[in-house]
Amino acid sequence: MKKLKLFTILMSTVYCLLTTSGNASLFDPDKPIVDGINVIQMSDVFADIYEKLDGVKWGGRGINIAIESLENLDKDAHIAATDNRVVLVWRDTIVGNWPRPIKNNWTEFGQVTTALVLRLREHIPAFRALPESGVYEVAVGALINGLDENGRYIYSKKEQVVQDGRLITSAGIEGTTDNRGNFRVSGVFKGGLADEAGIRDGDLITEINGASVSGMNPGAVTAAFAGFNSGTLRLNVLSPSGARNVTLRRATIVMADSDIIWRDGILEIVVHRISDNSANIIREALLRHTNASGIIIDLRAAAGDDERAAAKLAGLFMGRVPVLRSSESAKEEIEITPGGDAIISEQIPIIVLVSGGTRGTGEALAAAFYENHRGLLVGTPTAGRARLATRIDLRHGGQLEVLNRSIKTGSGRVIEERGIFPIVCLSTIRSTEQQNAFFVNVVNGQFGARDFNAESDIDGDAVRRGCPGIISGADEDAVSAAVAIKILTDRSAYNGLMR
Repeated sequence: MKKLKLFTILMSTVYCLLTTSGNASLFDPDKPIVDGINVIQMSDVFADIYEKLDGVKWGGRGINIAIESLENLDKDAHIAATDNRVVLVWRDTIVGNWPRPIKNNWTEFGQVTTALVLRLREHIPAFRALPESGVYEVAVGALINGLDENGRYIYSKKEQVVQDGRLITSAGIEGTTDNRGNFRVSGVFKGGLADEAGIRDGDLITEINGASVSGMNPGAVTAAFAGFNSGTLRLNVLSPSGARNVTLRRATIVMADSDIIWRDGILEIVVHRISDNSANIIREALLRHTNASGIIIDLRAAAGDDERAAAKLAGLFMGRVPVLRSSESAKEEIEITPGGDAIISEQIPIIVLVSGGTRGTGEALAAAFYENHRGLLVGTPTAGRARLATRIDLRHGGQLEVLNRSIKTGSGRVIEERGIFPIVCLSTIRSTEQQNAFFVNVVNGQFGARDFNAESDIDGDAVRRGCPGIISGADEDAVSAAVAIKILTDRSAYNGLMR
């Protein structure tokens, strides 16, 4: 409706207001700097972005959506990209009006977008105050988010490599408590867990592990994010796109893609990021601890979008079996299978911990353990965010990340929006009494576990209501450890649950 209103405003005003006779000469190559911005370079960057995104099929959306997404920079800005015009309205006044370039004329699309950015800077003081790199970050970020809310723009890959050191001392967030008692994020460690979860500068964190931040003292808030010991944080995050729940784990000081913990015969593997590096760390641990009586694989905050790395990791436990299928469209589905054999005995029992923080290839990995009867899923339902990123290198040294590819399980089960469901739901056996009753029923053969993964028409939301996420991260950690260790040390319980 808003776009229709803008088009009506356009047609009811003088048609030539602020109109150029063509877009090819919007900027003078001999005077490339306009308002502190190299408009020739910026136009080229936008042109490159549009051309590269067209090659990945826009994730099902069109160039109009990308251009119009710039209006999200300010509530008073409204942009309508029609078949003939590109119009910028500030409040109720047309302040920009350009002919729409012909299809695939990326150069002119780049110029029109740059002209929009310049006009928006005239009306948005905070935008105007940004340095050139900041203008790129904000403008291209808005454009990419319009196409994919989880998409990301990296201004300089070279700078990112320098800043992406794996040394962090917390969950990867810095910030301060504002005058309303909320924690406002002022910095996010690039490549860290918070960054991967989509937390950005300026976001507000209103709850930590179910407790309102406004009711916590500053020391407790700081300790929650900066604690050196591993632990789960469940956050309520307010961002420009709305409120959402985010699960993070505090990492060790040296942020590895996987942490290895030896617990008197039980090998615990905490996976933060599914990558080649993670697979190598886990391989080394499995070869070192061949005497393990059981293995816990903690995927509760595991993320990743490298399908080959997921297959490599899965292959360590189950060998050459289909791990996942990736596709950009229904006609281009590719089955991903490990290239090597398993390196541990099939007799070693495995518990796989999952939760709402398990996403991307983490969900496919959990499904592989389930489908190949190689591990018991314990926890709460996964996120149902099974998409992979296409990384697009730009000519000026930047990069785009667009989550335009979907993944299914190795057998072809849909994960997106549905998720993967645990066989043992932790949120229903949180107390000691509930756990004791649960194990008695399992050993006596009276635990009628319903396998929701096998029911393709099941209502995923209904399953989540019956097995909700655990609000307190500390509570979840304690229950996960107690139940997993009990199952691994009681083979009759493990066998009964794996039937």
